[in-house]
Amino acid sequence: MSQFIITKLSVGERYKFLPWLICGIGAIFYFYEYFLRIAPSVMSSDLMGSYHLTAGQYGGMTAFYYYAYTPMQLIVGVLMDRYGPRRLLMGACLACSLGAFIFAGSHHLMLAELSRLLIGFGSAFAFVGALKLATIWLPPERFAEVSGMITSLGMFGAIVGDIFLTKMIGYQGWRASTFVSGWIGVILVIMILLIVHDKVKTSRKEIYTPELSFRRVFIGLRHSLKNTYVWINGLIGCLLFLPVSAFAELWGIPYLTQAHHLTHSQAATTMSMVFFGWAIGAPLSGWISDFIRQRRLPIMIGSILSAITIVIILYMPNLSLFSLRALLLIFGVITSVQVIVFAVGREVSPKHIAGTSVALTNTFVMMGGVLFQPIIGVLLDWHWNGQMLNGVGVYSIQNYQFALSILPIGLLISFILSFFLRETHCCLDSQK
Repeated sequence: MSQFIITKLSVGERYKFLPWLICGIGAIFYFYEYFLRIAPSVMSSDLMGSYHLTAGQYGGMTAFYYYAYTPMQLIVGVLMDRYGPRRLLMGACLACSLGAFIFAGSHHLMLAELSRLLIGFGSAFAFVGALKLATIWLPPERFAEVSGMITSLGMFGAIVGDIFLTKMIGYQGWRASTFVSGWIGVILVIMILLIVHDKVKTSRKEIYTPELSFRRVFIGLRHSLKNTYVWINGLIGCLLFLPVSAFAELWGIPYLTQAHHLTHSQAATTMSMVFFGWAIGAPLSGWISDFIRQRRLPIMIGSILSAITIVIILYMPNLSLFSLRALLLIFGVITSVQVIVFAVGREVSPKHIAGTSVALTNTFVMMGGVLFQPIIGVLLDWHWNGQMLNGVGVYSIQNYQFALSILPIGLLISFILSFFLRETHCCLDSQK
């Protein structure tokens, strides 16, 4: 199919169109996996009621996604650098689709957890795969901008999940809606098969993924792990992503429904403002960082402004619905400076292990979901008075303020750490 499309274009158009088409399909997979990732947040009451879960147990179940996703990042990077993204993305998308089918039909908590594990396993390939396609097909000087654009598309997957999946669940229930999402994955597998390529021969040159030895890649990975700036950069990325992984992706909607007495539909639409903010801010942050040739300054500004904004959201009483939505939109725009850490991770590592270095950075970033989704649930249960409604725990605004205090604390730590981050000035291998 892709060859048919290409033959209809002039030679010059092919060089411009094909890279963006291929990278676009990779980004669509990231859109899809993000849709699956946040799905439990709009099903929280249904899932807690179906499986009779407390907040801590619910957070533990959803974290199974991250139990597979996070450790797989290092392996994914090695595989991407060694074999290229096409076959890996096909298998990963199929795993996500299968996980959705299993989750839709599960009636036991263990099976639901295993399905989330499978979805997390497949999803682990999406973002790194999309960025790896970008390193193959697009100019390196546009990497931060492109990573922002890919992140933006992922945020639209979350928006679709928050708004449209909520409506679907209202019409046909959470099981039937999840089953439909499984079939979407099957269609995407076919698109990857027909369109995505790891390399292409043209009349001017051959674009390809070099087949590195595992030994060479692991040597590079070990070198990166010894780099202090890789750790600082990864921790900053983790803390800046906490508002998404722990708040917007899971606890935000229950917080808004119970602490601010919004309907489920209102809460989903309101929380989607964070993802709208990221969709706007992620490519903008990448572009600004590339334009001013600064990485550290935007991260510093974003961290401190994010901390101030989340304090207002959590602790200022009697916020109107409009004010909540406006603040969450601004919060999303500001925290989206997090996308810059992927450029930093790439720039402080050797070029030939680009996929591995990006995956290592993403491993740090996603640790927030592994650690803090269940921790926030445990903190909610800690001060909970045991009140139940229709089999689901009812938590007060004070419970949520206590549990979610992790967010401003983490953002302040991110601000402090940014002072110790080495400025790369958008240059590869700056540590050399």
